[in-house]
Amino acid sequence: MRALCWHDVNDLRVDDVPEPELVNPRDVVLRVTLTTACGSDLHFIDGYLPTMREGDVIGHEFMGEVAEVGRKVESVEEGDRVVVPSFIGCGSCGYCQGDLWSLCDNTNPNAALQEPVLGDTTAGIYGYTHAFGGYAGSHAEYVRVPHADENCFHVPEELDDEQALFASDAWATGYMGADFCDIEEGDTVAVWGCGGVGLMAQQSAALMGAERVIGIDRFPERLRLAEREAGSETIDYTAVDSVVDTLKAMTGGRGPDACIDAVGMEAHGTGPAHAYDRAKQQLKLHTDRGEALRQAIVACRKGGTLSILGVYGLMDKFPLGIVMNKGLTVRTAQQHGQRYVPDLLEYAAEGEMDPSYLATHELELEESPRGYDLFKHKEDGCVRPVFVP
Repeated sequence: MRALCWHDVNDLRVDDVPEPELVNPRDVVLRVTLTTACGSDLHFIDGYLPTMREGDVIGHEFMGEVAEVGRKVESVEEGDRVVVPSFIGCGSCGYCQGDLWSLCDNTNPNAALQEPVLGDTTAGIYGYTHAFGGYAGSHAEYVRVPHADENCFHVPEELDDEQALFASDAWATGYMGADFCDIEEGDTVAVWGCGGVGLMAQQSAALMGAERVIGIDRFPERLRLAEREAGSETIDYTAVDSVVDTLKAMTGGRGPDACIDAVGMEAHGTGPAHAYDRAKQQLKLHTDRGEALRQAIVACRKGGTLSILGVYGLMDKFPLGIVMNKGLTVRTAQQHGQRYVPDLLEYAAEGEMDPSYLATHELELEESPRGYDLFKHKEDGCVRPVFVP
């Protein structure tokens, strides 16, 4: 079969690879109908996340049709249309039982690669380095889905594929970030980033009752999407002297009630701090450019909530004293998709949210390297390239 494979930093190629097979009687093999690029893919493509190996199939946000079913699978049958969360849950460990699916104890066979850096292990994830399990990814004609009863969610008949696809990761992540904020009527929520996750966080915050949602980015087309689709007020951070001062002015000097970082380790910024981060990152002295996260910490009101969705590794210049003295509540995680996907599909079926506008470019799998180039460089208004195997 054909699949998009990682060969080296910034070297992606579509290759012939073996088709996946059932390994465990609780597995299914899925014929991928749609899969999409994620901003977190760029971190290992750019060389900031190690343990990729030449020929690894990438991609972790996908849906498809069940093609083969293990003998112990009970909830899906051949031909079923399903969407699959990016993190793999076993359903039986304490973390899965507690709806903390991305912390599953049983689905990452390579815990020893994670523990020295992350202190413990996450769940496995498709196509996202061997430290996260070494699973073959979804940018392929077929993909193996372990623990299918826990990880396959039926797509309602009335939904198009594009309406269901982003429940796999971007929508679930953004929704979780808003959920972390415990939003109350009258709250103001600021979101750094107007990519897929940031836009979903903004729409979700509005759905949960935020009175004002403010999106922060630098690309005009993304800021327009935030205004049009999420009803957000927006800040172009390249057009103001200080994002923090602008937010304070917009909130009567108080700051937002909650701040969501939907950017992560490759944040862009302006001024000396951004130059410092870029220099240290390029010299491999740390992995993260922390401009967005630092701004969120400084801007958030006293007693407010900081929700971190961006992927991070090792960062210096972290203003922990501000977090402590302002009494901020910090909530963060990789996305617990299995907790949220059923609700998201119901929202879509009832017409309350429709994330399909995130799919700005539809490409054949053979064109996926070009799709990632468009995505990385934010060219041609690209928010999310969707690949059709």
